[in-house]
Amino acid sequence: MEIFVPQTETEKQKAIARTLSERFKKENKRPLVFARTYGCQQNEHDTEKMLGLALMCGYEKTGDPANADLIIVNTCAIREHAEKRTFSCTGAYKKLKEQNRELIILFCGCMAQETGIAEKIKRSYPYIDAVVGTDSNHRLPEIIQNVMQTRKRAYLVNSLPHSDFGVIAEDIPALRASEYKAWVSVMYGCNNYCTYCIVPYVRGRERSRRYEDVVSEVERLVEDGYKDITLLGQNVNSYSGGVSFARLLEKCASFGGEYRLRFMTSHPKDASKELIDVMAANPNICKHFHLPVQSGSDKVLAAMNRRYTRDAYLEKVAYLREKIPDVTLTSDIICGFPGETEDDFEQTLSLVKQTEFDMLYTFIYSPRPGTAAAARTDQIPYEEKLRRFEKLSALQLDMTIKRNERHIGKVLRVLSEGEGIGRSEG
Repeated sequence: MEIFVPQTETEKQKAIARTLSERFKKENKRPLVFARTYGCQQNEHDTEKMLGLALMCGYEKTGDPANADLIIVNTCAIREHAEKRTFSCTGAYKKLKEQNRELIILFCGCMAQETGIAEKIKRSYPYIDAVVGTDSNHRLPEIIQNVMQTRKRAYLVNSLPHSDFGVIAEDIPALRASEYKAWVSVMYGCNNYCTYCIVPYVRGRERSRRYEDVVSEVERLVEDGYKDITLLGQNVNSYSGGVSFARLLEKCASFGGEYRLRFMTSHPKDASKELIDVMAANPNICKHFHLPVQSGSDKVLAAMNRRYTRDAYLEKVAYLREKIPDVTLTSDIICGFPGETEDDFEQTLSLVKQTEFDMLYTFIYSPRPGTAAAARTDQIPYEEKLRRFEKLSALQLDMTIKRNERHIGKVLRVLSEGEGIGRSEG
């Protein structure tokens, strides 16, 4: 399967965008676009690119949906809570559509690709003009044009099996949310199929951007004055664009000028010594490693299909701290995975104490439709999941304070983004 969108298709979308822009100029219109993003950094960057295309079509950005002529809702399917928030927010746009019949509302992102969601939108949300799956963001100009011309609803959701979809569109303009920080996607999708995770089903299998395309984008960003650049992927260590991710990171750190480089996210089974060595050797690669452990119990890790053990994880942490003693280490942990016993949870607490993370992203397990874990019959009651979540959060708060205290009396270089706001390299 060809994963790269042909350049002719990209040029077609840009031609449509120019046509729309000329139309708005002739009609003396200055339409406004509003975007609402849920979820991860990849979603944030996808929104930046959709906004870039909208501006090419002649729209200007607004922060108020009540003023908008185009509303883009970029959704997240990773947890049930995000889905509920999305539908609640989207429901509020119904009144705006009643007030402005020309308003175009697009429902995009991972939820759009979920089984049954397009039908739910068709049935219960008639004021939404298009459902746009994760494969079709680059077709935004065409979608806008079709809705304007026909006022018919569109459903651009990939119906292929999740193992067979996923494309990459290059040369798409992005309206960056910051003048200093930039996201750069290096790959999309995931092949790991952790039993709790819906990402492979809504983002497709792993596919990597070409090495030269990533390098060129980073070099342009450095030349344009960006100071904090993050390489993105569901599992960057699986990058397969012609070199290893470590070598890609090394090249992206080699340009002149003062800038910092970050990356996320790494899967522990693939995080290599080569990558850690590259981090240690390059001063402008931030000494921050996000390494999601999810659980401290080997039994739970196996049930999650994580394909590493507690000891293997701790060995990588030990090597990381040997090579980069001042590294900032963060992680993810799920509380209340199906079948997790009190002993399993205590093993997680002991791992947190042993590892001393600088910060944890802790989550209450949320069953995702179609995943193996959602079908299990040994689900944990919500009250118990919440108790474990609160106990883990309290432990980590103490650990975070302890880790932060080591910086007392030190002078650190920070990137100042505004009055009272700064960001160190950790």
